[in-house]
Amino acid sequence: MTQPEERTPLSSEQLEVWVALATVLERLPTALDAQLQRDSGLTHFEHGVLFALDAEPDRTLRMSVLAAAASCTLSRLSRAVTRLEQKGWVRRVVDPTDGRFTLAELTDAGHDQVAASTPGHQALVHRVVFDALTPAQTKQLGVISRRIAEAVSGAPVWSPPG
Repeated sequence: MTQPEERTPLSSEQLEVWVALATVLERLPTALDAQLQRDSGLTHFEHGVLFALDAEPDRTLRMSVLAAAASCTLSRLSRAVTRLEQKGWVRRVVDPTDGRFTLAELTDAGHDQVAASTPGHQALVHRVVFDALTPAQTKQLGVISRRIAEAVSGAPVWSPPG
């Protein structure tokens, strides 16, 4: 077992920032899941999977690429895709260009589900994130969030195509 790097304790200012961030990390996913479950029968994670597929020109991604975009393991993604397949919103197909890979493909019903669930989801995101910030703070939040996310995993943050 490796020993943690020794550092000085958090300053009172750092602790205040950390507590605020940790509170956001607890409250925001709960609010997002509650709204999507209530209005669309989806978790935030499942909505993100559908949204990522819908953003692709052919509504299809390799499962491994989709897992990277969703910042999850293939196992977690596979369980979510199984649930989405059962609802008729996604199907898995063998990649015709390389049979070693599996593609996740958004169905027409899945596209309709994204179209129906996105406005309410985005309204909540506007209300709890963007309406609470100035345009400058919004830009700062984007920069800060990407830096933290990349520091956590070293992987770049997904950006929508286009």
